[in-house]
Amino acid sequence: MLERHVRSERRRLRAAPAALCLVLGTALAGCGDMGRFQTAAPPPTVVMPKPKPAVAQTPATEKEHERILASYGGTYDDPKLEALVSKTVDRLVAASDRPDQGYKVTILNSGAVNAFALPNGQLYVTRGLLALASDTSELSSVLSHEMAHVLSKHAAMREDQARQAAIVTRVVTDMSNDPDLTALALAKTKLTMASFSRKQEFEADGIGVGISAKAHFDPYGAARFLSAMERNAELKAGKSSLDPRAQDFTSSHPATPERVQNAQNIARQYTAPEGAERDRESYLAAIDNLVYGEDPSEGFVRGRRFLHPKLGFTFQAPDNFTLDNTAQAVIGVREGGAQAMRFDVVRVPAEQSLGDYLNSGWMEGVEKASTEDLTINGFPAASATAKGDQWQFKVYALRFGSDVYRFIFATRQKSTESERNARETVNSFRRLTLDEIQAARPLRIKVITVQPGDTVESLSHRMAGVDHPAERFRVLNGLDRTAQVKVRDRVKIVAD
Repeated sequence: MLERHVRSERRRLRAAPAALCLVLGTALAGCGDMGRFQTAAPPPTVVMPKPKPAVAQTPATEKEHERILASYGGTYDDPKLEALVSKTVDRLVAASDRPDQGYKVTILNSGAVNAFALPNGQLYVTRGLLALASDTSELSSVLSHEMAHVLSKHAAMREDQARQAAIVTRVVTDMSNDPDLTALALAKTKLTMASFSRKQEFEADGIGVGISAKAHFDPYGAARFLSAMERNAELKAGKSSLDPRAQDFTSSHPATPERVQNAQNIARQYTAPEGAERDRESYLAAIDNLVYGEDPSEGFVRGRRFLHPKLGFTFQAPDNFTLDNTAQAVIGVREGGAQAMRFDVVRVPAEQSLGDYLNSGWMEGVEKASTEDLTINGFPAASATAKGDQWQFKVYALRFGSDVYRFIFATRQKSTESERNARETVNSFRRLTLDEIQAARPLRIKVITVQPGDTVESLSHRMAGVDHPAERFRVLNGLDRTAQVKVRDRVKIVAD
């Protein structure tokens, strides 16, 4: 989260879009030594590879692409995975009714389980989705489903619907002058994708399963993956997230039991169960060592604590608060929603005092008389209070090295508890120790072989940093609630 903003605040630079290079290679056959008087054979016919259909770019799609990257943690660079996804898409395109339609797939560096498409054929899939899928046929079901939305013009219709409803991205980089709106959003970024209709989803399921089957992938992969998504969503039940990167595929692609049954019925038209290619081994090889969940390079949440090993600091939220590390800020919401907090980085000139910054007009309703200079764990700081019609704010600015971090606490009703929550959170801000920085490694998917004596329970005990480890293990490996592992099976676990 904050690493990108520190860079942008320091340099005020915009990242230039990466150039797309198409490399065409041709193999040249070597020639042996020939007799002086031999007649030379005619040169071999060189068959040039057929270029892939291009994806049409417009200023609108380029802007949408940049906004998606900004909201979903940028791209996830992994040559093995990129090769697998690209090969799968090429196979699906060749089997589709529109092989002239171009597609370009971007893997997003997000732990959310999501995939979506733009009308021009740009497809997006998160590493969280790749971690959940169990084989290439399941991946193909997602990609072909998104291709079907493009082919059926659903993506274009959804874009029009979003435009007409004025659903736009609102990146809140500072506090708004509307205190009520600010308290409601407290700087969350909304990347809203208008939902597909039930009819469009069923239509895309039908087309997608057909494309997968024609490409000789197991068409039952769609039903299996829809079931996995449904079970994954159940594990998240009760955990509301303010981060658009945590919005799952199920937010815009509901995985209902009816859809699972429908996908199974469609698959039966093509082949019997187990009758086509799943390509599990090569898929597991490609996702081995895949980053799982949050990427510590952008800071990460562990319970109520936020740690940023790159920038070298940590703090802890109050009891009963849920933290979300969004693309623009760390957001905390108290159970019940009567209190909220935001933590971010802001640009304050070195010559400007923190007290002057708090009173500089970036937020309305600041009570200048409340401004107080502080020292928090050795760091220069200042605090102030502000009032809106329905919300009251306690604001802190803290200088850490060359950067200034801001804590903003909002409460509907000022109380001893809300004051204590703000004070204790700010006082928990400190440097990370070297040991803590070195220990802050990302969780990763590890593919292992089941040994004699291994069980779901024993293997789930090897899972690190996840809740409900036994059920999480089952969901990650496509095992139902009663299935057991078999010796020599290849399975996924989460490890650090």
